Amino acid sequence: MVLAHTSKVVLGCVAFGIFWVLAVFPSVPFMPVGRTAGSLLGAMLMVLFRVISPEDAYAAIDLPIIGLLFGTMVVSIFLERADMFKYLGNLLQWKSRGPKDLLFRVCIVSAIASALFTNDTCCVVLTEFILKVARQNNLPPQPFLLALATSSNIGSAATPIGNPQNLVIAVESGISFGQFLLGVFPAMIVGVLTNAAILLCYFWRYLNVEPADQERGGVVSTGPEVVGDDEVTSHRFTPARMSHVSSINPDDFDCVSEPIIRSASVNGDHLRSRSVNSNANAADADMQFSISIEDAPPSSPTDDEAAANQNGDKDKGELPEVVEKRWKVLVWKTAVYLITLGMLIALLMGLNMSWTAITAALVLLALDFTDAQACLEKVSYSLLIFFCGMFITVDGFNKTGIPNTMWELVEPYSRIDSARGVALLGLVILILSNVASNVPTVLLLGTRVAASAAAISPASERKAWLILAYVSTVAGNLTLLGSAANLIVCEQARRAQFFGYNLSFWSHLRFGVPSTIVVTAIGLLIVSSY
Repeated sequence: MVLAHTSKVVLGCVAFGIFWVLAVFPSVPFMPVGRTAGSLLGAMLMVLFRVISPEDAYAAIDLPIIGLLFGTMVVSIFLERADMFKYLGNLLQWKSRGPKDLLFRVCIVSAIASALFTNDTCCVVLTEFILKVARQNNLPPQPFLLALATSSNIGSAATPIGNPQNLVIAVESGISFGQFLLGVFPAMIVGVLTNAAILLCYFWRYLNVEPADQERGGVVSTGPEVVGDDEVTSHRFTPARMSHVSSINPDDFDCVSEPIIRSASVNGDHLRSRSVNSNANAADADMQFSISIEDAPPSSPTDDEAAANQNGDKDKGELPEVVEKRWKVLVWKTAVYLITLGMLIALLMGLNMSWTAITAALVLLALDFTDAQACLEKVSYSLLIFFCGMFITVDGFNKTGIPNTMWELVEPYSRIDSARGVALLGLVILILSNVASNVPTVLLLGTRVAASAAAISPASERKAWLILAYVSTVAGNLTLLGSAANLIVCEQARRAQFFGYNLSFWSHLRFGVPSTIVVTAIGLLIVSSY
């Protein structure tokens, strides 16, 4: 493809440049409008400058990708409401054998969870919990935050639903869920283990905490006071654009429900109802039921017992109601997990990914038996709009002919039928993913890399797509700005109340550069041999 007319090339570069600046630096001083508005501005300029026609702009929006994103968002919201991420957080502490074991668990749990529930979601819901666990055990937060961010990125490379760029690759390439998993999963596992080993080596002396120090629970130099066990185990996940409560209220199966704390005690054969405790500061507390049963001694009743006996008939019916509501919650959670499992099985069977995710989302919404507005409001529509604008902007930039011209210069040296070509292709993807972001990189390079590989063999074409998926995802670990997951961990940690921590750009870069280079090199060897 030759370059377009000079005016079209110049205006297309201006529109794409504005989109790139606002996408990579959403808070630039001269126009702090954010990524979503930046993508819409880029799309609008492409149409106004007549780089792309309005009809072509509408056609550039990939609806299957938008549908797949929407479906996975809704499923993630219901999983968060069903306490899936709370259970994952508790798994991090279960029979932990020290700081190094805890760090290793963070790497494994965040990687596997990201492959199934997207990396951004896992980083949103696990950051504050990991911060609390680190403070509780008198440990520096930095290694655990880096473990969460980097392992989530690496883990998300294993499946088409792990991150947005993989969604694009799966839809554009036609690679099934199972083929994608088989091609990238071994590289992901080795990459996560390698990243964990580098973390342990890098922070070994910081993780050698004396047992006496841990028992004292003192204050570490990098943050404020350590929190207690009860505060950690009762921590609420409150991710932006997701549920504000992690478990549903048995009294109200709506998405947004005020939690109620009740306590009932049974004395002998009689039930005494205590007062309902409500606190404005505990608006995000879990529904807690504590029922203590004591054997009544054969003695004369006291005044309190006599008063309780007078109201016994009135209170006897409350215990069955409590049990019934708890069973409703259990059945609801089980249904959410089974529907999610069914969605994953359908994806592995090769069914259409977009409609599978949308169907699972609609079944969950119908199962709720309430107005779906409260749940749908938590979908990140700004991300969906960002993708629409980005599709139009990138398609307009492609019509200028610049991406094709640049690829023609590199293509003869980056063919995947040689080790040197694979290495050069990986380097190009790595650099471009950090310069232009990973999703635009996939949109710009995907079809070109696949077409070049298809000239070798059909198997090479699939291998090229998988290399693009793996490297563009792991490239996000290079710098703090490399992926949205990194920024989520950074912002969530900085804004955490009482136990906040600032993960700086340079502290991430010092670890990110060696880790990304090693993990990318090892992964390229595994994926290219598939």
